[in-house]
Amino acid sequence: MSRRVQPMDNRSLAETFEVIADLLEIQGEIIHKILAYRRAAESIRGLSRPAADLWGAGELRTISGVGEAIAGKIDELMRTGKLDFFEKLKRQVPVTLVDVLRVGDVGPKKAARFWKELGITSLPQLEAAARAGKLRSMAGMGERSEARLLESIAAWKARQSTRVSIARARPVAASLLDRLRHLPGVAAAEPAGSLRRWRETVGDIDLLVAADKPRAVIEAFLAFSEIERVRGRGDTKASVVLANGLPVQLWVHPPAHFGTALQYATGSQAHNVRLRELAQERGMSLSEHGFKLKDGRTAECGREEDVYAQLGLPWIAPELREDRGEIQAALDGRLPGLVTADDIRGELHAHSDWSDGAVSLEQMAEAAAGAGLEYLVITDHSKSLGVANGLTPERVRKQRKEIEALQRRLGSRLRLLHGTEVEVLADGALDFDDEVLAAFDLVTASVHSSLRQSRPRVTERMIAAIRHPHVDIIGHLTGRMIGSRDPADLDLEAVFQAAAEQGVALEINAHPERLDLNEAHARRATEVGCLLAINTDAHRPEHLSLREYGLGIARRAWVTPANVVNSWPVEQVLRWARGHAG
Repeated sequence: MSRRVQPMDNRSLAETFEVIADLLEIQGEIIHKILAYRRAAESIRGLSRPAADLWGAGELRTISGVGEAIAGKIDELMRTGKLDFFEKLKRQVPVTLVDVLRVGDVGPKKAARFWKELGITSLPQLEAAARAGKLRSMAGMGERSEARLLESIAAWKARQSTRVSIARARPVAASLLDRLRHLPGVAAAEPAGSLRRWRETVGDIDLLVAADKPRAVIEAFLAFSEIERVRGRGDTKASVVLANGLPVQLWVHPPAHFGTALQYATGSQAHNVRLRELAQERGMSLSEHGFKLKDGRTAECGREEDVYAQLGLPWIAPELREDRGEIQAALDGRLPGLVTADDIRGELHAHSDWSDGAVSLEQMAEAAAGAGLEYLVITDHSKSLGVANGLTPERVRKQRKEIEALQRRLGSRLRLLHGTEVEVLADGALDFDDEVLAAFDLVTASVHSSLRQSRPRVTERMIAAIRHPHVDIIGHLTGRMIGSRDPADLDLEAVFQAAAEQGVALEINAHPERLDLNEAHARRATEVGCLLAINTDAHRPEHLSLREYGLGIARRAWVTPANVVNSWPVEQVLRWARGHAG
């Protein structure tokens, strides 16, 4: 009797296609085939329902980026748990080379050279070879190259901590909270901790529930199918590990002091210490259960606003609660009016299938209009970024005509603008000449390669782009990829000063793998006088919803709508693009 195969979950399926793409890239396969697997993996990761359900219903082709060939491979994986094509590929290219690609400065061509020239097929082998000085026998490699590689390996190891990205934690928390809110007797359920403060990474997923019968809520929660292991339980608290490995802590408090409990569990610890000191100065003590007043009475707070009001403060947004001057600002009436999703009018950085986007111009435009945006700038890549199918000047002109025709069909529903994400080359020059750049509505300049240039060189290169008369925005300034690539070693003060002087905006790239600028850089940039743009770098329609992560960064950086270019009406954006210093 044959064993029944359990259909693969979305994460495993996506990881399989990502590894296939990596191996094909090392093998030197054509870029379109590699991109097809990457797009399929990305779509599967973003599904709101199990791919197994779509497979069972015969609806795999409804997944964006899944054509007949990849649908057939998904079917084989679902039925057998294996993929013959993948097994053959692993016999041709050592699968452990994929780990080598995770290290900064190692691309597919270099990984292939390590393998073919030195027989290196794993990260431990690469590290050992670098330490033994064996890499310098390769053309283009020397002692300094080995040292940089060892630094990159050490940095990669340091990033492999128990904390997880907010992008991985938030959807899980949202799903659990939705189920908790529907349990009998639950009056409220909210996230807390680092998650609610929109930190880039979280340790545990902290959830808070308001209910008069906490034990019943705890028992119902522990019956959730997502829970693999219970680490601890009590009458008002449970600590568990989910099947996906994420740790979750649940607290249940009576509605009467839910506000105090939520404030306490949200943190940060340093912020909470300041609040307790303030309470003591006013003759009170503050705990997660409420205030103890001078006369011995207890003041319970059902809402967070009541906690701050008891201390003579306005409510402080969770993103600000890091003890970075927010309490004094609240006392002085200087809290900023933070930017919100409602302030954002348009998207200034988006891609279509003209370069490395997943869908057509029309599909991106319809998605933007459906999301309530007033304008969308299409910024496909320039010609030198071959891996992204960058546009030549001739293709730029053809795309402009298609955008103009699409605008006529869209009418007043959406203003569609023609832009570019032009590559800043290694010598600081831009990938298009001035005549081509001048014809765009908006120009975003970005660096995707040679990020490990020396600090003076990479800074000079970035400032040259900022000072170019046709550049309006610098995309994902430092080039970091969270968990896989370190930021460029820029003199950020010099860059911020140049951007402020030229009136060039710096992007907060909202993609969870970038979040670049980060919160510290974004706050310093605004202090210097820089404009910001909160963009999604959307490569498919669903990416437009990633803006919430960029907004989280901006709000943690104390950013107001006045600092954000895409909170302006489109005509103001165009006047700025035509008239800022350059």
